[in-house]
Amino acid sequence: MHIRFGVPADPTYPGRVAAALGGVRLRRFGYVGAALAAVGAVGLAASRGFGWSEQASPLWLAMIVGGVLSTLYRPWVVLRARRRSGRYAVEGAYDITDDNIMMRSGSESGGIAWDGVSHVKDTREFWIVYVGRMPATVIPRRLMSAEDAETLRVFMAGRGLLDGR
Repeated sequence: MHIRFGVPADPTYPGRVAAALGGVRLRRFGYVGAALAAVGAVGLAASRGFGWSEQASPLWLAMIVGGVLSTLYRPWVVLRARRRSGRYAVEGAYDITDDNIMMRSGSESGGIAWDGVSHVKDTREFWIVYVGRMPATVIPRRLMSAEDAETLRVFMAGRGLLDGR
């Protein structure tokens, strides 16, 4: 397998990449925030309903506020990344072989060996490549030909790397 394709200097592309990678890394803040807000709401209702000490109310309110802020952290970071990354728009390219994924962006280049890839998550626009538990890079499906995308999908599925949506 040898797949080559270019990445145009689109000002929105770095923002979409930042949103995809940031969304994966920050998803747990939403879960923790929802749990905190739920525990805080239950605690506040219980303290009011059972006539428990009014001194406990600030604790429950703090848990609710902390939970809501934690839940809103991911969307805030993703929005900020999209706004700031527009100035990083440069032409790039991908060169994907049986051995590795090589990426070039402007004057920078780097690669990831397939042997180091633990799994690949399939999203609407990208394949998110993980090294260990961390998302390392993305492969943009929309910029590939349909034949190349299917060839790469079959290759990743054959290696047992591809997670479902």
